[in-house]
Amino acid sequence: MPPVDTARALAGGIRDRAEHIERHRRLPTELVHALAEAGLFRMSVPRAFGGGEVDAATMVEAIEEIAKADGSAAWCVMIGATSGLVSAYLPETVAHDIYGPPLHVTGGVFAAHGKATVVPGGYRVGGRWPFASGCEHCTWLMGGCVILDDGRPRLLPNGQPDARMMLFPAADVEIIDTWTVAGLRGTGSHDIAVAERFVPEDRSVSLLTDRPRQPGPLYMFPVFGLLALGIAGVALGVARRAIDELLQLAAAKTPTGSRKRLAERAMIQVHVAEAEALLRSARAFLFDTIGDAWRAAQGSRTISVAQRSLLRLAATHAATSAAKVVDLMYNAGGGTSVYATSPLQRQFRDIHVVTQHMMVAPATYELTGRVFLGIDTDTSLL
Repeated sequence: MPPVDTARALAGGIRDRAEHIERHRRLPTELVHALAEAGLFRMSVPRAFGGGEVDAATMVEAIEEIAKADGSAAWCVMIGATSGLVSAYLPETVAHDIYGPPLHVTGGVFAAHGKATVVPGGYRVGGRWPFASGCEHCTWLMGGCVILDDGRPRLLPNGQPDARMMLFPAADVEIIDTWTVAGLRGTGSHDIAVAERFVPEDRSVSLLTDRPRQPGPLYMFPVFGLLALGIAGVALGVARRAIDELLQLAAAKTPTGSRKRLAERAMIQVHVAEAEALLRSARAFLFDTIGDAWRAAQGSRTISVAQRSLLRLAATHAATSAAKVVDLMYNAGGGTSVYATSPLQRQFRDIHVVTQHMMVAPATYELTGRVFLGIDTDTSLL
C-alpha cells in the first residue's frame, strides 16, 4: 500500500490513542510497531537497504495525514523518516546494520552539543543533546559533535568548527526525562547523553561536507530542506484537523446568550473562509515548490540555491500559516476550546511548539530574503 494510503488507514487508530499519547508523553509500543511495519519511519531510506525511498511530496503528504490524527505521532514519524536520510551518507555495510532491519527506528539531534575527540579508528564522544524526539522508541540515536584534534576544534576551510553526527546504539545512550512541555507532549523529546563512548569513524557523518553515497533524486535534496518540509507536513495536518473540529463544533453549538448556532454567525463564517484560504494557499505553495525541486533533482541532479531557498521559505510559510489557521479556529470555538476534552486546545498547543523549530523559525525569512536580494550569505543550512 502506498505510504499516503497507509497513513490514512492508520489514522483512525492513532486518533483513538491521542489521549494515551498525550498522557504518557510517548507513542505506545504497539503504535510504534505498526508505524514501523508500515514503513513510515523508513520512507527516506534507500531501496538498496529495504527502505521506501519515496519522493519528497509523498513523504510530506503521509506525515500530513498522520498529523490530522495526532500531532505528536506525526512529529515522531517525521523525525524517523528524515533521520533515515543519514543512511544514504554511510558506508553500505554500516547502513545495512543500522537501517536494514524493518523495525529499526532512528532519531537524534543535529546540533553540535557534543564533543568528539579524534582517536585511532574513530572518536571518543561525550555530550548531552536536548529535543531528542522519539528517543524512547529508537533503536539508534545520533548526536552532533564538534571534532577535537589534539584538544582543539578542527576547522573547516570557511573557518567554522568541523562538526559530525555520531551514531550510537540506543543502549549506549542515557535518556534524561526533561519533556514536560506545552505541546507535542507525546513526542517524548527528552534530553539524551553519552559519556566517553567510542564511535567508529564509519558511524559518523557530516551533513554539511559529506556527499551522499546513494544515487536518486531524494538524496539530491538538501537535508535541512527536507527536515523543514517534514515539519511543514506536521503543521498542515494539525491545521486541517483544527478546521474540521471547528466545523463540527459550529454545526452543533449555540453560544450562551444567542439563538443562532455558531455556524450561523457572520464572523465565524469569515474566520472559516480565511482559514481555508490560508491553509490551501500555503499548501499549494509548498507542494508546487517541492515539485519544481524534484524535477530539477531528476533532471540535472542538482537543486540550485534559489530552489533550496524556496523550499525553506515554503516550509516556513506553511508552518506560520498553519499557526494562524489554528489560532482562528481556536478563537472561533470560544469557551469550548479551553477544555481538555476539546481537540482544539491540543492543536493550539501543538502548533505553537511546531513553529519553534529552527528550521521553520522567522529567521528563515531573513535568510531566504538575503538570497533573493543577492546579498552574500551563508547558505549551508538551506
